[in-house]
Amino acid sequence: MTRYRLPADDLEYAVLATLWELGSASVRELHEQIGVPQDLVYTTTAKVVDRLREKGLIQRQRKGAAFLYQSRVARDEVERARARNALTRLLGSTPRAAVAALVEAVDDIDPTLLTELEQALAARRKAKHGA
Repeated sequence: MTRYRLPADDLEYAVLATLWELGSASVRELHEQIGVPQDLVYTTTAKVVDRLREKGLIQRQRKGAAFLYQSRVARDEVERARARNALTRLLGSTPRAAVAALVEAVDDIDPTLLTELEQALAARRKAKHGA
């Protein structure tokens, strides 16, 4: 299991997501994709790349005079961890009431999502318990 810390903000996540899409990229390429549209200076993009490396999310490999960066962690693994963190913050230490409110909110937004959730829960239980 790869040890890493999650992206701290939207910019870190955007850089990581771009690496997932591109496979690998230089800081210059990442800056063109993310930094330029947001009017960021190159050094901001470079600093974000360094932070992601320190967190264990990306790695670099020398190619000529430049470094190419790529993700060390699969997108689905990071997404699951981010979802767990968000739910923990949302639901708190006593989640029952919050879950009930969440179900009501989902029902208000799109009742078909509740059916999909029921099916996902049933599939999860079946896979987990082998029944």
